[in-house]
Amino acid sequence: MAIAIKVENLSKAYQLGEFSTGTLSRDLERWWALARGKEDPFLIIGEANDRSKKGSSDIVWSLKDLNFQIEQGDAVGIIGKNGAGKSTLLKVLSQVTSPTSGIIKVKGRIASLLEVGTGFHPELTGRENIFLNGAILGMRKHEISRQFDQIVDFSGVERYIDTPVKRYSSGMYVRLAFAVAAHLESEILIVDEVLAVGDAEFQNKCIGKMGDINKGEGRTILFVSHNMASIQNLCKSAILMSKGQFLNHGNTNSIINEYLISLNSKSEALEDIKERKGNQDIFFLNGKVEGINTDDINSVETFSDFIVTLDYRLRENITIFNYRIDVGINNNLGDRVAWLSSNNINQNFDLFGESKLQFIVKNCPLSPGSYTCNIYAELNNTTADWLVNVLPFNVVEKDYYNTGRIVPPNQGNILLNYSMVEDAG
Repeated sequence: MAIAIKVENLSKAYQLGEFSTGTLSRDLERWWALARGKEDPFLIIGEANDRSKKGSSDIVWSLKDLNFQIEQGDAVGIIGKNGAGKSTLLKVLSQVTSPTSGIIKVKGRIASLLEVGTGFHPELTGRENIFLNGAILGMRKHEISRQFDQIVDFSGVERYIDTPVKRYSSGMYVRLAFAVAAHLESEILIVDEVLAVGDAEFQNKCIGKMGDINKGEGRTILFVSHNMASIQNLCKSAILMSKGQFLNHGNTNSIINEYLISLNSKSEALEDIKERKGNQDIFFLNGKVEGINTDDINSVETFSDFIVTLDYRLRENITIFNYRIDVGINNNLGDRVAWLSSNNINQNFDLFGESKLQFIVKNCPLSPGSYTCNIYAELNNTTADWLVNVLPFNVVEKDYYNTGRIVPPNQGNILLNYSMVEDAG
């Protein structure tokens, strides 16, 4: 199989703060090294791009020593946490920005859909931007004209096609931009998380279109998304990145599982998590999910009971008119599979000081796999604390039906306690 993209020792460094080194002597030192073809001396002290920690260097590696290749006709997902370098990689591959070091070999033309606003001139109309994008890709006017009606029809913005795109909403902008990228005759299509701007119907339409051009036309696709279900549906393989570095490249399901395990391995107390929303009138300090019939914390058995325990602190001198505590349970693709809420049952009780509350779940129906929780507290109709993808737990694999066989994976998120009888007629 021919290679569409080959990346060798690819790195991209950025300088934080002001662009210069801070002193004239250091600027001259850098210029003299580069003039002699030597490595920038200030890149040597660069650090990994960990946005959550304060570093000692003002040089960060957004990408560091990436090596991989993508075969022609592959659909490849690129996954990783925010700050992993996914969008930077796509920008380098799309030649929006140049690498600091390394080699990129690309066979074929690239059409890319990156940030909202990339590639379109705001003063030009939608019609003019379609022809401009085609020209940038090296296409002739008659080639663009042949696809023009399909592009407009797919985008659903025909009424505004002769209006300057600066007057488009972000959703309209993305609709037209994706339609252009998908229909113009490029060999490689690169799409960033920008599709999340569109509505659900259009997102599904885009995923279907990318599947068609990959399988039907044999075009290569690189797709960045935090929606694991979309990655799973579209991509045959995936690349996992972290802090600008390449971790793994392989089968989509195995890479997604590796990524989710890394997310769920966090054992930090809830009170130490910085990424949260709310005014903290109620503040979650810690929590756990534990099964009644298992010895391991964060381990649950199907058809058995389990308990979700939340330790919280109530702000002093707060008058409570009403409150709501929710626990949303998500599967390993991030899809909601269950919801526990104090609003659903008539068992409200007083909140006070530092205390704890528990949700007791009877006869857990969840199938084996990895799960996380979203925890939400609302006090007096205002969000107090909201944490996403915390309290990871596993539903253990077991012979639940006593048949000597294990339920195969990917057969849904619930197991039903059922039996069969013969209909004697």
